[in-house]
Amino acid sequence: MRPSGRKLDQMRDVSVEVGFTKHAEGSALIKVGDTHVLCTATIEDRVPPFIKGSGLGWVTAEYGMLPRATNTRMRRESAMGKQGGRTVEIQRLIGRALRAGVDRVALGERQITIDCDVLQADGGTRCASITGGWIALRLAVNKLMKAGDVISDPLVDPVAAVSCGIYAGQPVLDLDYPEDSEAGVDGNFIMTGGGKLIEVQMSAEGSTYSRDQMNQLMDLAEKGVSELVAVQKSVTA
Repeated sequence: MRPSGRKLDQMRDVSVEVGFTKHAEGSALIKVGDTHVLCTATIEDRVPPFIKGSGLGWVTAEYGMLPRATNTRMRRESAMGKQGGRTVEIQRLIGRALRAGVDRVALGERQITIDCDVLQADGGTRCASITGGWIALRLAVNKLMKAGDVISDPLVDPVAAVSCGIYAGQPVLDLDYPEDSEAGVDGNFIMTGGGKLIEVQMSAEGSTYSRDQMNQLMDLAEKGVSELVAVQKSVTA
C-alpha cells in the first residue's frame, strides 16, 4: 500500500555517522531513508544578551538546505538576501525542541549552536534535524563533561522527532516525500526519550481527521521515537 513497500508502522532505515566533521565539538550525519542531514554542534562561552548574567545556558539552532537537496535546484537563501519563512520556522522549532531536554542551569552560561544542513531531502527533514541535532549536542556536552567544564550532565532526556500521517486512508509512520506530498493529514511529533510530548504539529491537508485517528498517530509516533532514541543512545554511548 505504501509506495516504499513498508508496513504502516515501519520506519525508514536509519543510520548515523558520528564525528563526521573534524572541527565541530559534536557532529553527526543522520540518514533517514533518503533524507540526509549533517548536524554539527558549536560551543561558545557567551550567551544571548537577554540571559547574560543569569547563569543560564542556551541552545539554539540554524537550518538550511543545499541547492540540490531537492529534485530541482533551489537558490541559496544568502543569494536572495534573507532566509525564507519556512527556514526560520524550522530552525526555531529545532532550537526550542532541543532546549526542552536541557537543564540550562547545569549547562552554565554558555551557548551551543546546532547547525542542521540538509544534504538530500525526501520528507521529514525537520524531524531528522532534531534527532540528529540531539546526537551532535550529546557529543558536544560529553566533551564539556570530560574536560570538567560541566560538573553534572545538563542533558536530562533525549529528544527525537518523527512524522506520521494519514495516507490513502491509513495511519502511517515516518512519511517519505511521495507520502507527504499526498497525505490527507500530516503531523510532526517531537518527544523525549521518556515519552513526554514537546510539540505536535498536526494539520489536515484536504481531509479532516478524528480523535481516534489522532490517537493512532500518537501511538505510531511513540513507537518511532522510541526506535530513534535507541539509535541515539547506541551512537553516543
